[in-house]
Amino acid sequence: MLAAHDEQYVRQPMITVRTVVDRVGPTLLHALHLPDESAAVTDVVIAEPAATTPGAGDLVLGVAVPDTDAAVALLKDSARRDATAVLIKTPVAQEPAVRGAARRAGIGLVEVHEATAWAQLVWLLRTVLDAEADESDTLEADPAAGDLFRLADAVASVVDAPVTIEDTNSRVLAYSARQDLTDPARVATIVGRRIPDDVLARFRSRGVFRDLTRGRQTIFVPGQKDGTLPRLIAPVRMGGELLGSMWAVVDGPVPDERAAAFADTAPVVALHLLRRRAHSDVRRRAYAEVLRELLHGEAGPRKAVAELGLTEQPHRVVVIDTPGGDTLDGEGMRLALLERLSQGIGRQPVAAEHAGLLYAVVPEEGGAGAWPQLRSALEDMQAGPKAGEVRAAAGGAYELGELPASRAEADEALGLLRADIVPGRTVTFDEVWTPLTLHRTATAAHSAHVTALGPLPTLVEHDQAHGTEYVDTLYHWLRHPGDPRSAAAALQVHPNTLRYRMRKLLDLAGLDLDDPDVRLALVAQLLTLRWS
Repeated sequence: MLAAHDEQYVRQPMITVRTVVDRVGPTLLHALHLPDESAAVTDVVIAEPAATTPGAGDLVLGVAVPDTDAAVALLKDSARRDATAVLIKTPVAQEPAVRGAARRAGIGLVEVHEATAWAQLVWLLRTVLDAEADESDTLEADPAAGDLFRLADAVASVVDAPVTIEDTNSRVLAYSARQDLTDPARVATIVGRRIPDDVLARFRSRGVFRDLTRGRQTIFVPGQKDGTLPRLIAPVRMGGELLGSMWAVVDGPVPDERAAAFADTAPVVALHLLRRRAHSDVRRRAYAEVLRELLHGEAGPRKAVAELGLTEQPHRVVVIDTPGGDTLDGEGMRLALLERLSQGIGRQPVAAEHAGLLYAVVPEEGGAGAWPQLRSALEDMQAGPKAGEVRAAAGGAYELGELPASRAEADEALGLLRADIVPGRTVTFDEVWTPLTLHRTATAAHSAHVTALGPLPTLVEHDQAHGTEYVDTLYHWLRHPGDPRSAAAALQVHPNTLRYRMRKLLDLAGLDLDDPDVRLALVAQLLTLRWS
């Protein structure tokens, strides 16, 4: 039998089971079998004895499922009642008999991480459903933000010390009202909404972040010579995933019972951080979809102004390539990159991820947030230890209705950076017109098979067979007309070696370099070999 949650909800089917699983995330849920990923979810019910039955579209939580037989029976009963999916904890969910029963019954089977508390999961699932059911409110403001500040106050009273709640990138999400016990590092953290880099380095050198990832219950950091007061730190986890941390400024070592009470508040904070993430995901997806439509010509200027906050003036599309590509690590790096850039320009650009890249739309002029400021922030960031890992390219400046052209230009310019055809790590389309012209010419010539014409194939075959460098020699000779010393320097050989090679290759290929048309044709062929 099945028991519904204490609160009854009336919803129109607005969210699919796949969306629910994706938004809760792989830390807690993993879809084992979804016969219809577009099936709508209407409510969440808990499988318990002596209770009501599920309705069509319900997610059924197998709270009282001790073994394979019970899981199979629940799947069959739920399928008869048109439930959308059954959620069962591992290892029972992974049993072949259970997975086979789900396939035969034609019902979804979702695996729940073994360490997940059912009460927490119910709360989180309802948060996701409520966010979708009332998307307009969700997009306006974070419903968990005020709760998180109140929770910071509650945690501060437990540990009897001022507290900050931070995410995994050391950004401050909330802080308690009690900030009477502070130091310069705490003031800078709250004012800047993240731990300053120099303070981060000091904590990192003491192994604080290594201990956080290793799952210690609490970490005590003694006071430091620079006046930084002691800290008591607790990781915030859910299902084995580190979601953030709580930092309390204390006046010295904390009694074990108080430290334990501080750590005991972490699961409650984890719920709020998961709720915040679910809310952020909804906002980010909707925002990204509008920006994608704008960049592909599917949304007009009016929508861009209303929903993205853009202004009626020329803008550039900037595409940023980060390590990690279209992976979870790459996504995290792009989000962190946006945060860092916003510190450099005073506001976060209108940006979204697509196909493993970060696309931003910035005004051509206008102070903070305009392209010159964003470029400066990018170049400052690229001067750091990972300078070679982030590349950025900007398209031309266009009116809002013509931004697809700017996006195409940004993509093409980024392609030149990725292929190491142009130097540097940040470029604009207008600056690279010379290599773009040569690259487009070579690409078109490649399609026309121009390299197969004339005597050039003879030189190519000779180089391959005998290890000579006649093709490169001819290229640099033509590239530096009348200047054999520059051509030799480009080849890193003596000018006499260059002259000897030229005599040999001219005899081999029978070329007449006195004919200007021959020289032009060879330049087109050699460009095609090098650039296509």
